[in-house]
Amino acid sequence: MSQDRQAVLYGLGAVALWSTVATAFKVGLGWMSPLELMWLAVLVSWLLMGGLVIRQGAMKQALSHGWKTALWAGVMNPVAYYLVLFAAYDRLPGQEAMALNYTWALAMAFLAVPLLGQRLTRFDVIAGLVAYAGVWVIATRGAVLNVSFADPVGVLLALSSTLLWAFYWLLNARDTRQPLVGQWQNFTVGLPILTVLLLIGPGFQWHSWTAFGAGVYVGLFEMGIAFVLWQMAVQRVSRTAKVSNLIFLSPPVSLMLLHFVVGEPILSSTFVGLILILSGLGLQQFQSAFKAENP
Repeated sequence: MSQDRQAVLYGLGAVALWSTVATAFKVGLGWMSPLELMWLAVLVSWLLMGGLVIRQGAMKQALSHGWKTALWAGVMNPVAYYLVLFAAYDRLPGQEAMALNYTWALAMAFLAVPLLGQRLTRFDVIAGLVAYAGVWVIATRGAVLNVSFADPVGVLLALSSTLLWAFYWLLNARDTRQPLVGQWQNFTVGLPILTVLLLIGPGFQWHSWTAFGAGVYVGLFEMGIAFVLWQMAVQRVSRTAKVSNLIFLSPPVSLMLLHFVVGEPILSSTFVGLILILSGLGLQQFQSAFKAENP
């Protein structure tokens, strides 16, 4: 099997797992507070990542180098990003939070202008206008001429999560740590912070095996195995666009799972808004692919 084919299979595996996590978020949040769900998921992911780091023989490296970066990176991811994201999912229908969160790539393109000195292209502007038109449709639930949002705090949280994620990856651009080691270090920093917040906040209570299973699932797959599969895909593929385009498969599958598992009716405003968001992302991907083929 060629490396590109292997990469696509790994990428499909990651996308398949990511397609299920919006449903897992809503199931878990039906029982637990965002902080409880997040603490459990981060603990599970930290244990998984630690086991993989030990298996790779990289624990000595993980313990001795990279902690200066981990101090700020761990505060951003997992602590700040997932706290804001889970709070958004707690307030909004899963379909809306999921769709709004997909604008992080466009947020990163716009933030790269002041942070990295990059220039916006015509495609960036058009892609942003199209995608954020979709955000407006979703936020107003189709009443596009009405400036009264259905849940303004939830929308603000969802869009803030995209800014945090974009900031994280832009600041992470110069991170020289091996990805798996870096992820484990970040979670090593984040887990004690979350534990303190949990103890002074809601505390951790036993809710049900369903709630526990949802938290374990999020930790294993959204924060853990999917991350590893995606890294393997990116490392093996000859051209990043061959796997990055796979992410467009995730939202339709997420919508169907939210409908059939959680019981959310699929709003027409979500459907239209998601099409606009994915169209904006598609324009951005087309620009990246064109630049790669015509340097």
